Amino acid sequence: MLIGSHARPGGRRLAGALLAAALTLATTTLAAVTAHAEAVVLRVGDQKGGNRSLLEIAGDAKDLPYRIEWSEFPAAAPILEALNAGALDVGYTGDLSFLTAVAAGAPIKAIGGTKSDPRTQAILVRADSPIRSAADLKGKRLAGTRGGWGQFLISATLEKARIAPSDATFAPLNPVDAKVALMAGSVDAWAVWEPYVAFATLKDKARPIADGAGLTPTITFVVASDSAIATKRAALQDFLSRLNRARLWSLDHLDAYARNTAAPTKLPEDVLRAAYTAQRTSPIALDAGVVREVQAASDRATRYGILSKALDVGRAVDRSFTAAASN
Repeated sequence: MLIGSHARPGGRRLAGALLAAALTLATTTLAAVTAHAEAVVLRVGDQKGGNRSLLEIAGDAKDLPYRIEWSEFPAAAPILEALNAGALDVGYTGDLSFLTAVAAGAPIKAIGGTKSDPRTQAILVRADSPIRSAADLKGKRLAGTRGGWGQFLISATLEKARIAPSDATFAPLNPVDAKVALMAGSVDAWAVWEPYVAFATLKDKARPIADGAGLTPTITFVVASDSAIATKRAALQDFLSRLNRARLWSLDHLDAYARNTAAPTKLPEDVLRAAYTAQRTSPIALDAGVVREVQAASDRATRYGILSKALDVGRAVDRSFTAAASN
């Protein structure tokens, strides 16, 4: 479902209207795209079990009026680097990683995206940890990704608990290393997102003691280069419409979605099922509400030192794709 920043996943009226309009738009532009099908190649950055798998599972990868050249990356950061370098036309990344690239001057815009339940970003501790709440994080060593959701959630959680940043130690670790460190006891807590949360709680008996509710937008943006927006707009619009339709399909077919992404992600099916159920990841319209919500997070990230400078989020978002889909 396409939702605004103040709507909860579950309502389908707006989703139906926007997707119907998107399909109408796609039909009207299909002739133009098809006429240039031989010339239009959309270079798309992906990760294992990502958008390519979603489109194929949902049946939305068929009869494309352009050709997709897929490139698989181990994480979102190299997708952003490839977009910045002009090696990709479109990819996806978390909101803060996107803003970090924008702050560094990358010629990119968010053209669409999805929103997940913010409680699926969490700070985890071991089952035997004496830590019971955010108030117990004072003096502790906390692991998370630098410049992304991990560092942001730690900073925001400490601020909410009125703990000075200097009263805890931030350990910049990627999710794989952070999990090992948590289980070994070399860090006291770990800030992470799904499906790592589901895996750690189901398989390692980790406990969440704080989450992102009220603190983080938990948005994943579909990001395109300025060049692709200028020269491949019809293909991007069609691609985005297919992604939105496939995402809606996944919400009604969580078992099939988990079963089909278990192999490429090498994650247990029950972990993926739990993660997808908790996330309820839904397409969003890049409306004024979303811009305000991300702007608030951007301002916080600047204050925390995660972003190098203050940003005008409205200038980093191309709302014309949403506008076109709703006309």
